[in-house]
Amino acid sequence: MLDLLPLLSSALILGLLGGGHCLGMCGGLMGALTLAIPKAQRSRRFQLLLAYNLGRILSYAAAGLLLGLAGWAVAGGPLATGMRVLAALLLISMGLYLAGWWSGLTRIESLGRGLWRHIQPVANRLLPVSSLPRALLLGALWGWLPCGLVYSTLLWAASQGNATHSALLMLAFGLGTWPVLLATGLAAERTSALLRKRGVRVTGGLLVILFGLWTLPGPHQHWLMGH
Repeated sequence: MLDLLPLLSSALILGLLGGGHCLGMCGGLMGALTLAIPKAQRSRRFQLLLAYNLGRILSYAAAGLLLGLAGWAVAGGPLATGMRVLAALLLISMGLYLAGWWSGLTRIESLGRGLWRHIQPVANRLLPVSSLPRALLLGALWGWLPCGLVYSTLLWAASQGNATHSALLMLAFGLGTWPVLLATGLAAERTSALLRKRGVRVTGGLLVILFGLWTLPGPHQHWLMGH
């Protein structure tokens, strides 16, 4: 488990640094979900927001487990190498996106729009949100909203060849996205301002790019680990 800590830290940082994308992608939805809380439930707003995000993060973990099973099934074979290469390229693309140098990663989101068209009507039936189980279920459906950042992290997590590890990595990634989407008032403004600083985003992007290069199979991994 100790060997997994660096990967879990990386997944957590990916989620946190991707907070700017989360604000653009899910910030409006988060506002809509907050407005969907009936007046009689406004005193429980924070609890309902926690339930939304918990459901979303559990969906990430479930997706990590499912795709991780596929990664486990092909572990040790040529398909596993291909999956690792693709995951590395997506991580590099993610780093370029976080640094603000290339936004092609967002095109991957179109892959999930067909699935979301079937999920969205079910989510609409859960409105207005009147209980914690209802909020948890709605959040779980929200977790399947098309997102290039999630897809890239998901493929990277699945390339580990262990379904449990993949689920844990996606759980850590989801927890990293939590502060930006959950924080309110001044705390949210400060978090958003920090994540939008050019230096922070470029530094984070470069770290993710280096991680993507390290993920690529090859002798260069030993050199990168030494530095």
